[in-house]
Amino acid sequence: MNDKLRGSAAAAALALAATGLLPATNAQANAEARPAACPTLKVSEGWYGDNKARIDALIADHCEDRDKRGKKPVAVFDWDNTVIKNDVGDATFYWLLRNDRIRPPKHGDWSTTSRHLTPEAATALGQACPTGVRTLPTATDTDCADELLSVYGSGATTGGKTAFAGYDHRRMEPQYAWLAQLLHGWTTRQAASFAAAARAENLAAPQGATQQVGTARVTGWVRYYDQQRDLIRTLQDGGFDVWIVSASPEPVVDVWAKDVGIDPSHALGIRNTTDRGRLTSHLKGCGGVRDGEDAMITYIDGKRCWINQEIFGVRGPAAERVQPAAGRQVFAAGDSDTDVSFLRDATGLRLALNRNKNELMCRAYENGDGRWLVNPMFIEPKKRKTSAYPCSTTGYTASDGTAGPVRRTDGSIVPDQADTVF
Repeated sequence: MNDKLRGSAAAAALALAATGLLPATNAQANAEARPAACPTLKVSEGWYGDNKARIDALIADHCEDRDKRGKKPVAVFDWDNTVIKNDVGDATFYWLLRNDRIRPPKHGDWSTTSRHLTPEAATALGQACPTGVRTLPTATDTDCADELLSVYGSGATTGGKTAFAGYDHRRMEPQYAWLAQLLHGWTTRQAASFAAAARAENLAAPQGATQQVGTARVTGWVRYYDQQRDLIRTLQDGGFDVWIVSASPEPVVDVWAKDVGIDPSHALGIRNTTDRGRLTSHLKGCGGVRDGEDAMITYIDGKRCWINQEIFGVRGPAAERVQPAAGRQVFAAGDSDTDVSFLRDATGLRLALNRNKNELMCRAYENGDGRWLVNPMFIEPKKRKTSAYPCSTTGYTASDGTAGPVRRTDGSIVPDQADTVF
């Protein structure tokens, strides 16, 4: 090993020792013994503090054992605002509205599009949108487009009425699910083609661009993070099995994930049931939730279930529970409270991109076991949150939607945390 490689390996091992993953007394010896072929991150810009060194050290630690183990270590990434800037679900929804690609429900009954849609929202949609058409004319009918956009984007009607109710807030976000459900009547291939068209437009648009949808101006651009593209490639080169788990529709995620080297077989998103080859307004289930019950998507605790079921092969209600360490991901990355459960499950390192989300940042900043990494967003990072995160009072959202304190595994309360990485 030449001096440059030896120094790099030693630094990685010492960084790993600092995480507690490797005894400090053995760090230098193991660094000297590591094969030079272990990959390291190539993109340095944008990484905060020693985050890059600690990730390199984790990869090196597993890389040196890759010929000895029977299975690859697993890394799991959220997608929207974790691997890319902005939201591919939003981008697709806006494209659907601008291109008249949403089919009306049968008989104009909007309650059939989501079991969680309130009667007030179903009525508002029925009044705003026409019936008896093959697809809704949302490119020109601003009343219909505005109502759909309001229900999806804000969870309320244009008149201010609550749009969704009666769901578990740790398993389901009905606004996210509604996008998948509004793809009813199309095939998976057609849904993917819509996503591909939206992708082309959003990547071609200049950073900061907006677009007109109904009477509103909405975000009109998306960018891949160079740092995350590099990280995914490096993890794969180091022997990791890398997955995406997203709360956007799976056909949409599949289209976007290919460009960072993630095959559709390794991308998990919201899955519709199908009828004669066409998507329905009902959703696939996980764990103890059956197909068509529409009660769990890849959202908070639902992400844990889908990871356990699809990546680790755990079936039935057991998939909803935290698994033994040997049956969990080693590395995880996310940006939102949506991701907090699968991030907590990671046994090696947990990368939290700071979007000022309460529960995620409470847990990441407390960093009780030293395995959390906090990093500013790689494009347009958030400014410092001037007040502390309300961890001890309202940082946690319970299954019934009520706010409460963020608690550790033993039930003790996490104190409020200052925002220090921005």
